[in-house]
Amino acid sequence: DRIIFSSAFRSLQDKTQVIPLSKTDFVHTRLTHSLEVSVVGRSLGRLVGKKIIEKHPYLQDVHGFHMNDFGAIVAAAALAHDIGNPPFGHSGEKAIGEYFKTGSGSRYKEHLTAKEWQDLTDFEGNANGFNLLTASRPGIDGGLRISYATLGAFMKYPKESLPKKPTGNIADKKYGFFQCDAAFAQDVAKELGMIPNKSGDDIGYERHPLAYLVEAADDICYTIIDFEDGINLGLIQEEFALEYLIKLVKDSIDAAKYNTLTTKEDRISYLRALAIGSLINDAVSTFLANEEKILEGKYPYALTDQGSYTAQINDILQISRKNVYQSREVIEKEIIGYRIINVLLDTFCSAYNNKFEGTASNYDLQVLKMLPEKFVTEKMTLYDRLLHICHFVSTLTDGKAVLLYNTITGAR
Repeated sequence: DRIIFSSAFRSLQDKTQVIPLSKTDFVHTRLTHSLEVSVVGRSLGRLVGKKIIEKHPYLQDVHGFHMNDFGAIVAAAALAHDIGNPPFGHSGEKAIGEYFKTGSGSRYKEHLTAKEWQDLTDFEGNANGFNLLTASRPGIDGGLRISYATLGAFMKYPKESLPKKPTGNIADKKYGFFQCDAAFAQDVAKELGMIPNKSGDDIGYERHPLAYLVEAADDICYTIIDFEDGINLGLIQEEFALEYLIKLVKDSIDAAKYNTLTTKEDRISYLRALAIGSLINDAVSTFLANEEKILEGKYPYALTDQGSYTAQINDILQISRKNVYQSREVIEKEIIGYRIINVLLDTFCSAYNNKFEGTASNYDLQVLKMLPEKFVTEKMTLYDRLLHICHFVSTLTDGKAVLLYNTITGAR
């Protein structure tokens, strides 16, 4: 409930899933995607929970756990899985990182530690989401006050930004918390009994078992739903739908029913529903078959990378990548997004730092009046100030980012 009623979650209604700034009513946004991932996640959690309680009855007899508890945790974590993503999809993450890596933000590098700098140059929506869910501000202790179990399930990549991709373990693919949140992430991991997998001063853990289900829910949805969007947009031919999905649905399709469907949208929706059902059952089977390895921290894969339909998933992703993610419409709008985010970061970072250093111009002070009230706060270190502005830009919807850009550049 707290996730759904949060402003960060509401902003997902105007954030890109695949097609930036789309005016087409059937194309998914981050909001509809997150709701679908949550529903799939609940199913995965319940199905796995039922089998685990049957296998380990003391979980119910002694601790009172129910299969719906598994479903609720996975559903909540899945609902929030994209809550930290900036505007303009994954290109928004790259745009923030490149502002610091190769843009005007590179001037800050010499004043930051290596790990602080990596947080900025490799800005990560997953880490930003952990911050949104947990960071305190005046009068609001613990952010949205999410349970530790849900936070554990939320952290697909329970490590800091450095070392980058130290192993082939799926848990090391990206990072899951900023330096400013590292201490709390360690508290969560310790409380949940997550297994440390880094040495020295580096922080990282094997995944919480339920994080595998959150990831599977996301993988299932974006694989099938982005493919569906591509067909509905005319970027992928409808004939490809049956050709690429048939191996997923062959055991459940009712050919007579399928042949009675007269519209493309209905035919695609029917195939999509059956395909998601098949992938849910397969992910559950893969999880249960590898339960002991997962609990021991010895399962370095995504469930969908080790299932019965891995080849089919890869085929679908390949055609979506070619026809949808790299379509001219997507590329053109991502280029616009890069420019917008670069200008917003440069304008607000400069103004915010100039004010702290006592060198703010009247223009800087006017710019800072556009910050929402909850972002009007002083941060004492350069790292905290830069990350604070990144947090602000990341909370913007695609539309609000465009409006702010137009205001700053005088385009309206």
